[in-house]
Amino acid sequence: MTRQYSHKDGKSHSTRPIYKLSPPWVTYTPEEVTLLIVKMANEGLTPSQIGVRLRDEYGIPLQKQITGKSICEILKEHNLMPRIPYDLENLIRKAENLQQHLKRHKKDGKNIRSLELVEARIHRLSKYYKRIGLLDKSWKYKPHIAQLE
Repeated sequence: MTRQYSHKDGKSHSTRPIYKLSPPWVTYTPEEVTLLIVKMANEGLTPSQIGVRLRDEYGIPLQKQITGKSICEILKEHNLMPRIPYDLENLIRKAENLQQHLKRHKKDGKNIRSLELVEARIHRLSKYYKRIGLLDKSWKYKPHIAQLE
């Protein structure tokens, strides 16, 4: 159990830039970056996809250094945040795919268990989003946990 928390085999991962100000090679103004974010959100990109595109196509390592706000804060200001947060929406879509699979393959025990785990994750995440106010208090996910017969 401790293996996942120890760094026995190394701890290679990306690190964020250490400086707080905008990097010298970025020539975009905060207004231009905000317009880029709004444009990409209108195209249907999620906040994480917007951040990746800003990094890869526009050379902006962290837009928060330029604008002083996160991508989600900018989307909230322009009323572009989705009704359900995108990570919760992806989990719901994953659960629906597992449910469709289980309709065709009723005896697939591993996927029954994975559906239970995904739905538990949905419940934990929705409880957190209700607590911080991103989800409406009356929102409820209706689980379809399959049972072995």
